[in-house]
Amino acid sequence: MIIFISLAILGLSFLIQWRLKSKFQEYSQISFRGNLSGAEIAYKMLRDNGVDDVKVMSVEGQLTDHYNPTDKTVNLSSDVYHGRSVAAAAVAAHECGHAVQHNRAYAWLGLRSKLVPVVSVASNWMQWILLAGILTINIFPYLLLGGIVLFAFTTIFAFVTLPVEFDASKRALAWLESSGMTERNEHDLAYDALKWAALTYVVAAIGSLATLLYYINIFMGRRDD
Repeated sequence: MIIFISLAILGLSFLIQWRLKSKFQEYSQISFRGNLSGAEIAYKMLRDNGVDDVKVMSVEGQLTDHYNPTDKTVNLSSDVYHGRSVAAAAVAAHECGHAVQHNRAYAWLGLRSKLVPVVSVASNWMQWILLAGILTINIFPYLLLGGIVLFAFTTIFAFVTLPVEFDASKRALAWLESSGMTERNEHDLAYDALKWAALTYVVAAIGSLATLLYYINIFMGRRDD
């Protein structure tokens, strides 16, 4: 049953990723009232929120936008950095939402940042430990348990990420509206774009949980033998 659920979640993930890309491409063709580039949107939102120690950078790739709390940089893909569209405005404002969270010491972002080193180590080792644990389950059953513990950290990280992403979008949309950057119909499009982006994190978290339960089921099945 868990395998079928995992496959269903995987299919849903591909569907949402495809939908997100199509939405971004569609909204990248629609200009907005503010008529600023993504970079200009980012700097303005940061200034309006009293954040003056964050740099806005252009990075390669598509949908590679992110905020780095370590060096305090808002990193925007080229299409967003230079774009003057609803999609560019929404994404740039969302990433600045993370910078505002950092500036305001948003608790969930702080927790997520603390988990990053642990998850980084877990991600490097857990697949190998899980594989070895399954292959040697009749000899060293607790090796699989060790892999499950490591995987659990990545699952926790995925769920902690959800309020961080939702709050960043909330801050972005509120600012776009209050600053007069977007009109009503443009605001609705920005909301739609960020909604699909958020759904990718939701599916990822659920998928991680389903996979974790799958490994736990294997371990518990061995104990019941």
